[in-house]
Amino acid sequence: MKIDRLLGILTTLLRHQRVTTPYLAKKFEVSARTIRRDIDALCQAGIPVVTLRGTGGGVAIAEGYKLDKNVLTREELASIVVSLKGLGSVMEKTEIGRTLEKLSISQTDAYVSLRDSMVIDLSSVYGSSLTEKIEAIKRAIRETKIISFEYYYEKGDSFRRIEPYFIAFQWSAWYVFGFCLDRQDFRLFKLSRLWELSITGESYTPRTIPPEKRHFSSHITDHLTVIALFDPSEKYQLIDFYGPTCYTVTEDCLLRAELRYTNRSFIIRWLLGFGDKARVLYPPEIADEIKETAKNIANQYE
Repeated sequence: MKIDRLLGILTTLLRHQRVTTPYLAKKFEVSARTIRRDIDALCQAGIPVVTLRGTGGGVAIAEGYKLDKNVLTREELASIVVSLKGLGSVMEKTEIGRTLEKLSISQTDAYVSLRDSMVIDLSSVYGSSLTEKIEAIKRAIRETKIISFEYYYEKGDSFRRIEPYFIAFQWSAWYVFGFCLDRQDFRLFKLSRLWELSITGESYTPRTIPPEKRHFSSHITDHLTVIALFDPSEKYQLIDFYGPTCYTVTEDCLLRAELRYTNRSFIIRWLLGFGDKARVLYPPEIADEIKETAKNIANQYE
């Protein structure tokens, strides 16, 4: 877009004392003629851009002119930059790079000072495929196109078609939120379980999303409870999942935890991962299923 290019040219001129028209043309992948028109547009907007001829000439901002950067404080810029760099781990790199360049006007700004002090990586082990999914869903949302995909979940797998509305990073994972045409309801779909994604040629008219559906936490409720005793050596695991206040210490120095969960099969698999370091007290049906599963595992090795 022209406005993006104009901002990019202005940022480049503010960072460098002088640049040439061919340099700008190559940088922004346009012709030298287009750059000259852009410079005229900047001048018409009140930016004093001057063209210097001869050896050592080029395009420059008139001496004494400064862009007011006090609209954002250094701390505010730092927060924006850190967020953008995090998004850069799952989004198209050139788009993020251009935005960062517009923010990093001087060599002493927040971008440079935070270059090595903080790292946010929002990708996963499926990094490349995750980026592709996010870019495709963003395009579908922008063009209001229905998407289709294979989805794998507790009950098996199914083919779904949805009207996409948002991409959300929630509970340490990426999701797409949309209206499921198969279930006729608004749903969240985890991107790591979503494969064979396709943007269909079908358009949709955006629906009004009920306020209660906009709270993504309402789509995954933890209304079920399990009570279990854990060996002290597993304290870090409990804290990792539920925080340092999720347990109390018994007289036998065991950790008694009352945990809430949503998915029965998940909590059973999670508890089985502790081996003999955990024992379920409640509910009895969870304890019985873990006991039966343990017997079946033992039989596998006989």
